Amino acid sequence: MDIQIEALTKNDWDDVRSIYLEGIATGEATLETAPPSFEEWDSSHLSSCRIIARRGSQIVGWAALSPVSSRHVYRGVAEVSIYIAASCRGEGIGKALLGALIEASETAGIWTLESSMFPENELSIRLHKSCGFRDVGFRERIGELGGKWRNTILMERRSKVIGAGAPNSTEADR
Repeated sequence: MDIQIEALTKNDWDDVRSIYLEGIATGEATLETAPPSFEEWDSSHLSSCRIIARRGSQIVGWAALSPVSSRHVYRGVAEVSIYIAASCRGEGIGKALLGALIEASETAGIWTLESSMFPENELSIRLHKSCGFRDVGFRERIGELGGKWRNTILMERRSKVIGAGAPNSTEADR
């Protein structure tokens, strides 16, 4: 697999948006029905944890983190977004991206990653589990999409490098 992982920049937005639209079109990736503007997306995602996967000159996937709360006590908890181009799904790009995002998150001081997905999105569930995420909850009828109430599975990954999961953490960290 000849994939380069790079920082996502504003110049990448058109390709990132196209991949996001492909995910939206599946009806199995998000409750969103349209992508935001770059400015909206930019303001809701952490600047330190935005990456793309590039094959040659083509962007084939992206991943980013959003803070789960503006409260200081949750500064180390973020939500994962990851999307792979429809033509490239199942090729290991998601695992490369999620692995790189985990590394970037720990460098940025994030100790817990969470991800929410539809139970029908088995590929995403397997991807997250392969990168150390575990199921922590099932949310019934959490949102409506196309007139249908949808359930989600909540998964999380605790860092073994930073925070309460790290070997050198203290009781106060737990």
